[in-house]
Amino acid sequence: MSINWFNVAIWSLVGTWVLVVGTLALMYWQTRTSQHLNSANAVMTLRERFDSPRMRTSRRALSERLLHTQEEGDLASVEVVTFFELVSTLTHRKVLDDDLVWEAFGTWISAYWWSLRHPVDHVARIRKDLFDPLVFHEFEWLSERMDVLDREFFGDTPVPEEDVEARRVLEREARLESHGPP
Repeated sequence: MSINWFNVAIWSLVGTWVLVVGTLALMYWQTRTSQHLNSANAVMTLRERFDSPRMRTSRRALSERLLHTQEEGDLASVEVVTFFELVSTLTHRKVLDDDLVWEAFGTWISAYWWSLRHPVDHVARIRKDLFDPLVFHEFEWLSERMDVLDREFFGDTPVPEEDVEARRVLEREARLESHGPP
C-alpha cells in the first residue's frame, strides 16, 4: 500500500485552516464576552458613583435649580452634567453598551437634558459664555440615543410628555437625601 502524500498534504492544510478559523472564532467570542462584562462592571461602578452621597447632594441641588427655572447665575452644580458627559463619551466610543446605559440611567439622562434646555436653555448659555459650541455635545448625543432606544422599547405605547416626565424626575431628585435609597 502506498501513501498518497498529496492527499495527506491537502488534509493537513484543511485541518490547519479549520483549526485557525476555529481559534479565531473562539478568540472573537471571548473578546466580545469580555467587553460585555467590562461594560457591565463599568456601568455598575458608575451607578454606585451616581448614588453616592456627594452625587445625591449634587443631583438635589441641580434639580432644585432647574425646577425654579432661574435664568441668572450659574447652575448650582455641573457635577451631574459632567458625570453624564463622561457616561456619554464612554457610550459613544462603545466602551459602555448603550442598552445597559439606557437601563441604568435612561430616565435621568432624558429628564436632565430636557430640563437643561427647557424652559431656560442653560446649555446654549454655557456654550455662548465659553465660546465653545461643543460643550456637553456628548451628553446631547446620548440624550438623542436614549430617545431612539425609548422608541424601540416602547413602540406605539403612549409615553408621558417630556416636560411632564422631566418635572416628575426633578421633583423626586429634589427630595433626595444624601444617604440611603430615594
